[in-house]
Amino acid sequence: MRKQVAILVTAFCLALSLPAWAGPQHKYDNGFSQTRKIGSELYQTLDAKFQKDVFSEPVQIEQMESPLITPFEGEDANKALREVKISVGFIDLINHLAHAKAIDHIQSGYFQKYLSNLATATDNEAGPEPVEDKYWSDDVMNDQAGYFNQMMGMTVSLAMSHHYLGHYNQFSSQMFATKLVPIDTLITPAEWEATVKAATLNALNTAYGTDGAKALFEGLDKMKTRPSWVSFIVPPTADLKKLNKDLKKYEDAFFKGGLK
Repeated sequence: MRKQVAILVTAFCLALSLPAWAGPQHKYDNGFSQTRKIGSELYQTLDAKFQKDVFSEPVQIEQMESPLITPFEGEDANKALREVKISVGFIDLINHLAHAKAIDHIQSGYFQKYLSNLATATDNEAGPEPVEDKYWSDDVMNDQAGYFNQMMGMTVSLAMSHHYLGHYNQFSSQMFATKLVPIDTLITPAEWEATVKAATLNALNTAYGTDGAKALFEGLDKMKTRPSWVSFIVPPTADLKKLNKDLKKYEDAFFKGGLK
């Protein structure tokens, strides 16, 4: 079953293969190692009763350029490894979204313009990163790094929670029956609500604030047409305005010591 899952993930990524987004003059510091570090930090702050359901180094990188993040079960020496599979394309996507949000601080409307362009592109298209030096200043890139950590922290935490909340065991046979199906298209609204609460607590315990996540969800909500990769982040029917209100509610409760 696990070998079949790996084949399906790879086949899905190949089907949605995107061109590389790297520009000729600049590169992002946030890549494979930072994404894996985020996953490991999220694992370390999990309650011990949840840690037993997740591999201690949960993030595994898929060398494909399609945006993909999904709970997954790998195997090492006949031992099941409950992980989060993340593609190179997803890391690129979060880098670009974080950069666009950071640029918005010095050029209002940039983030929305980027999202509009992303929404109208096909799944096999994406705009290149900006080349102007002013968009790569130290201040902008410090903001970019902060948004990247918060966006990636929340999305990894959401995917990882499906393991310890039991959703992956429940839906894995449907996820990998034929083609790869996002788990967020299979869970119930109540299960999604539990996922958001658990993931937010995990992210906050790891010192990842919610500003980046709220910017990400607000941006997705404003897309009139959502690319297929959005369903790997949130359910198609999710009320993202309510989601951001819930994030604020959970964050407020956390700092008052009331989020458990």
